[in-house]
Amino acid sequence: MGLICGLVGLPACGKTVIFNAITAAGVSSYNGSEMNQAVVSVPDKRLDRLAEMYHPRKLVPATLEVVDIPGFKPGPQGNGRASRLLGHIKNVEALLHVARCFEDASIPFEYETIDPVRDIETVNLELMAADSTTLQNKIDHMAKRVRGGDKDAIRETADCQKVNAAIQQGIPARKQTLTATELASIRDCHLTSLKPVLYIANIKSMDDAANCHVAALKQLAAAEGAQMILVCGRDEADISQLEPGERPEFLRELGLAESSMERLLQAAYRMLGLVTFFTTGEDEVRAWTCRKGDKAPVAAGKIHTDMEKGFIRMEVIRYEDLMELGSEAAVAKAGKQRVESREYEVQDGDTVMVLFNKG
Repeated sequence: MGLICGLVGLPACGKTVIFNAITAAGVSSYNGSEMNQAVVSVPDKRLDRLAEMYHPRKLVPATLEVVDIPGFKPGPQGNGRASRLLGHIKNVEALLHVARCFEDASIPFEYETIDPVRDIETVNLELMAADSTTLQNKIDHMAKRVRGGDKDAIRETADCQKVNAAIQQGIPARKQTLTATELASIRDCHLTSLKPVLYIANIKSMDDAANCHVAALKQLAAAEGAQMILVCGRDEADISQLEPGERPEFLRELGLAESSMERLLQAAYRMLGLVTFFTTGEDEVRAWTCRKGDKAPVAAGKIHTDMEKGFIRMEVIRYEDLMELGSEAAVAKAGKQRVESREYEVQDGDTVMVLFNKG
């Protein structure tokens, strides 16, 4: 399973246009009540170079699943809409929060003015209100065990109350610097305000890149320690419909060196602390994703659960060494192929072979 990100924002912020720019899905932006989903391949030039070396029968890139979640309307959602929206959000690993950062009276909006900070706070309040309810439900559910003196219930209740109190003061869970114990106490609550956020400034052209709305969003992101990327939503959505070979020229005309997909993925991988490693061979060359700091057995488990359970050792070649020396045999001859134990932390660009007990 690849990385799953959810696009959130107010209606008419350009969220579905951004979805199209990222995924080339070509979805209509006029039906804002439906959720859209698309799985896209993660572009990685290293995978292409490995394919040139091994000539595999099958080439499998890492994937990103993007979920375009219907817009949060200011005020009461009604008819269970809020529950449905929050249900979608609980299933994603990270939020891509789209904010409208351009002026255009011909494109209707929820407010008469453009203010990305206000818009983000509107959505955040909805998320935190839902989280507060979830935490209170858990607190109520554990009340009987607390009265009976259950130490675990007493500790978890105290942790939930602490997190809930901060949320009610307008501090999302991700900004509360929670301890490992506190995170364990709230894990089963699947709090939406705990998810990492990448802000996307939707602009009409690069002329908007330095406007006051982008500056305000950039300041908000910096204050949170979050990242922000600029996307020329409609133009990039149009470019995504072109043949891949034609896209770079049109991106350069916009003043962009990379597509929104590439910029978003780079930011998302940094935000979530993800690294890419590879398995290679004549049958298949494949990219895999794990978290930075994952030990070798955990990374092996991404390939197959049996590899984690029966892990013996991992043979590792650095991508750079493989490219420099030209083959696995040359790397081994140069003494640069390593055998790593269970404690090895897989690095970005590692090509690996896992030895494991199949019993």
